Amino acid sequence: MTVTLTSADPARLAVDAVVVGVAQKDGAPSLLGAAWLPKDLRTSLTRDAVALGVTGATDEVRRVPGIGTKAPVVVLVGVGSADALTPEALRRAAGAATRELTGTASVALTLPAEDDEHLAAVVEGALLGAYAFHRYRASDAASKAPVADVQVVTSLGRSSAAKAAVARAEVVAAAVHATRDLVNTAPNDLYPEAFADAAKAAVKEAGAKGLKVSVLDEKALASGGYGGLVGVGQGSARGPRLVRVAYAPSRPKATVALVGKGITFDSGGISIKPAAGMEAMKSDMAGAAAVLHTVIAAARLGLPVAVTGWLCLAENMPSGTAQRPSDVITIRGGKTVEVLNTDAEGRLVMADGLVAAVEEKPDVVLDIATLTGAQLVALGHRVSAVMGTDDVRGEVVAAADAAGEQFWPMPLPADLKAGLRSKVADLANIGDRFGGMLTAGIFLQEFVGATPWAHLDIAGPAFNEKAAHGYTPVGGTGVGVRTLLALVEGRATA
Repeated sequence: MTVTLTSADPARLAVDAVVVGVAQKDGAPSLLGAAWLPKDLRTSLTRDAVALGVTGATDEVRRVPGIGTKAPVVVLVGVGSADALTPEALRRAAGAATRELTGTASVALTLPAEDDEHLAAVVEGALLGAYAFHRYRASDAASKAPVADVQVVTSLGRSSAAKAAVARAEVVAAAVHATRDLVNTAPNDLYPEAFADAAKAAVKEAGAKGLKVSVLDEKALASGGYGGLVGVGQGSARGPRLVRVAYAPSRPKATVALVGKGITFDSGGISIKPAAGMEAMKSDMAGAAAVLHTVIAAARLGLPVAVTGWLCLAENMPSGTAQRPSDVITIRGGKTVEVLNTDAEGRLVMADGLVAAVEEKPDVVLDIATLTGAQLVALGHRVSAVMGTDDVRGEVVAAADAAGEQFWPMPLPADLKAGLRSKVADLANIGDRFGGMLTAGIFLQEFVGATPWAHLDIAGPAFNEKAAHGYTPVGGTGVGVRTLLALVEGRATA
């Protein structure tokens, strides 16, 4: 998408649609940012909104004839309460509009964007909403193409801050879209080696200074003592990989390590999952995808923070060579784990990645993973969980709030550690049924030592199997990228 900032009269813009915000005010719809409208047109649109039952509720999108404008259509998009016009409300409204306008070439957005924060939110939302995944479509891809050109109406167009906001939004949206693309890719096309190749290609395409990538294959993993990756991957004909993506600016102010779960398909292994819903398990690599494109985005933005990403890639399959319940594996660094359930595999590959990350002595390490079904039970499909060191956990929540993502702080109760005791090894890979999300976090905590750390469980929000909403499409959502990037940006200015 091309984004242009303009101060022109929206009624005179030669676009296919003009988007007008509608808020809920005193029980009635109220047009926002529409001072440009002639009084009679404003009255007509308000009348149309009432007649159509438009309330201004979040995600509400309605089209009416563009009488009085050059555009054939005026789109009314809800922003929620007029008394809570937050950046996220604008981001979501802009995204809902561009998402619903798939197949429309050009759009003018008249949402309130008269300060830098609101402008950044409108541009970012518009870009995030203009997404489509057509890799496997042959017939209707063209008719469902995302909006190609957006003109954002604002008086800030000539300021350096406005231009910087647009440039940042373009980098962020590109990272989120690339993450969604990986999550949506079929597992026969995205297996560990293919993912590693995609990472190398993405780094090369970014062409950013200080950005490098390296890959360990199954032989290197075995010789390096990465027992989690080797054990989980041994059931597949397509071997595991550990990808290190590093951005190293000159004179970094901080060092951040990111570890991502990259199970390119999770059948559950010998502890096989039920068939119903298993197709969504192509998304079990969403954490690794988010890490890859967060590192690339940090490099593209030239942030003065060294960021290293570890992509823990394996395919969890049942076969004659798969690991079995009661197998004992040795994680890098020497700790042994009794595998009681092969479907609790994510924590095994993440343990290897966390040890490798901590060995480089970063200031902080964050891991992100579609780790537990218990996250869905606790927080649902739209809210992710964060556990870890108290201050880092708080830093993640603050970054998420600033970015417009929902992360809820969760505890790591010491009493749950007893459930991970094994009769034959240092740890078991599962504990008690209840508090499963927290137990998984406690397991990972065993592999970070004293390093400040946070664990982000995105099991539900990473893949949207329900209806699209706001700037969030069906399928891969790209959740986590904006939060991780905001945290890195925070470290750059601390």
